[in-house]
Amino acid sequence: MKLAGCYTALVTPFKNGVVDYEAFAHLLDAQLAGGVAGVVPVGTTGESPTLTMKEHSEVIEFAIRHCKGKCTVIAGTGANSTAEAIHLTKEAAAMGADATLQVTPYYNKPTDEGLYRHFSEVADKCGLPVVLYNVPGRSGKEIPINVVARLSKNPLIVAVKEAAGSVERVSAIKNVCDITVLSGDDSLTLPMMSVGAKGIISVASNILPAEVQRQAQLALDGDFAGALAIHRKLYPLYKNLFLESNPVPVKAAMADLGMIAEEYRLPLCEMTAANRETLRQTLRQLGLLQ
Repeated sequence: MKLAGCYTALVTPFKNGVVDYEAFAHLLDAQLAGGVAGVVPVGTTGESPTLTMKEHSEVIEFAIRHCKGKCTVIAGTGANSTAEAIHLTKEAAAMGADATLQVTPYYNKPTDEGLYRHFSEVADKCGLPVVLYNVPGRSGKEIPINVVARLSKNPLIVAVKEAAGSVERVSAIKNVCDITVLSGDDSLTLPMMSVGAKGIISVASNILPAEVQRQAQLALDGDFAGALAIHRKLYPLYKNLFLESNPVPVKAAMADLGMIAEEYRLPLCEMTAANRETLRQTLRQLGLLQ
C-alpha cells in the first residue's frame, strides 16, 4: 500500500453531548470535494480519549460508509494496551477500513522490544496496513529509529506519521529503511517532503482540504516553489491551530466558520479569549472570516 498526499485528521463534531453525524457528513463531503487522498477518523484530532468504545467504532464505521471507494480511510485504532488496539483494529478491518493509525503506547512507556512486539502483534493479528504514529510529546515515548527499521520489514507496516517536530528524523528513517514517512505537523510538511516524506496527516485540512492537498501534490510533483507559496500563505494558520492543545483551536475555528458546533469534552475546554482572537485574526487575514 502506497500512501501519498494529504490525509485529514478529522475532528469529531459534538452537539448536545453526542456525536453530530449530520455535521460529520458535511465535513466528509467537504474533504471529498477538496480531493484529499484520505481521511483519518478518531485520531488525536478526533478526541479519541473521550469517546466511548461504542462511539469510537461508530465514528469510524460512519466515515468508512461515507468515503469507501472515494478516498483512503485510515482508522485511528491505537491504544496503550495491545489487546485493546487489536480489538479496535479488528473491528475497523471488518468495517472495511483501508489501514490503521497506531499511536505509540502512552503512559506505560514500553522498551524498544516492547514497542516492536506491540506494533508487530497489531499488524500480524489484524491484517490491516499499519501507519505507525510517533508523537512523543503526547505519548511520552519516541519510536527509536532502529525500531522503525525493524518494523519496516513487516509488509503490513507501511508508513510512519512523524509528529515529533523533527525534520532530521525523516532523513534518519529514510537512511536506514524504505518505509513511507508522512508529516504529522502541518508547518513541517514542506521541509519534511523536501527530504523524502510523501505527505501529511493534517489538522489544517479540516478547514482547507483542497489547499493542503494542493501543497502536498505540488511537492510530490517536484514543484517546491509552488508548494512554498502555499506554505507561506497558510503558515500562520498552521501555527495558530496549535496555540492550545489540538483539537481545541481547529474546532474553535470550524465553529466560527459555521462548520460545526463548538463543543468539547472535558478535560478539553474553550480557548482563552486572547488566543481565540489571535486565531480569528488569522482566519480574517486568509479571507475566511469577516
